[in-house]
Amino acid sequence: MTDSILKLGIPAGSLQNSTAELFKKAGYNITFSSRSYYPAIDDDEIDCLLIRAQEMARYVEQGVLDAGITGHDWVVETQADVVEICELVFSKVSRRPVRWVLCVPNNSPIQSVQDLEGKRIATEAVGLTEGYLKRHGVQAKVEFSWGATEVKPPKLADAIVEVTETGSSLRANDLRILDEVLQSTTRFIANREAYDDPWKREKLDNIALMLQSCLAAEGRVGLMMNVARKDLPALLEELPALQKPTVSSLSDGDWVDVNTIVEESVVRTIVPRLRAAGAKGLVEYPINKIIE
Repeated sequence: MTDSILKLGIPAGSLQNSTAELFKKAGYNITFSSRSYYPAIDDDEIDCLLIRAQEMARYVEQGVLDAGITGHDWVVETQADVVEICELVFSKVSRRPVRWVLCVPNNSPIQSVQDLEGKRIATEAVGLTEGYLKRHGVQAKVEFSWGATEVKPPKLADAIVEVTETGSSLRANDLRILDEVLQSTTRFIANREAYDDPWKREKLDNIALMLQSCLAAEGRVGLMMNVARKDLPALLEELPALQKPTVSSLSDGDWVDVNTIVEESVVRTIVPRLRAAGAKGLVEYPINKIIE
């Protein structure tokens, strides 16, 4: 191995707290200080740096960081040559991907991307937008927006390309979506040279495994119950499972223990049916990680 320290970028801003929460679930405690861009982590083999997600891919590509967490959109925007180790589907509002969308005012005569020929577009993602226009054979002036992009049409721009999760801000500013430019989710990325190092690759793969296992467990709970062996077929018909439930014999040969993982949202409807099918001693328990 080249050294025993992994330089890890933590995204500042909207993903900062959710990233720290995910790492905590995975077993890594990250502590932020209001006066430092170097968060502490309870792993002597990791050095953390707090940096904007928009810049993360560039610094990972250059080797300033060995790895980091950022959106796929910013990898595309910066055209960074990095390894995307895994997808981490989480965000500040929901587990849905964020969308970069092309928008115009509701009363605009513009009806398609082709109508933007020679027009002005404001966006924070200039490279992403220029690539989109090129794919559609449209030439327009793309200007970097320093913020408050939604308020720029129609006086400062004919259209915008903006990121959205729920669309509420766009509706509040009387904008309609013409097209989707890109869907993006959070990615765990690595510098190519760092990922070729055996020690760092193992370290990064282990972190990725634990992070993904926590996300896989979200919204799921475990259910265990006892049921008479004769009632088992009927009970299994009522039981959705992550894969197949575990069925174990009890000291009383006429009874078995059934253990499975289900979506938490179905528990309130399935438990009464399981009880009616003969389940006894039903226990619901939290799931922290699922490793498949």
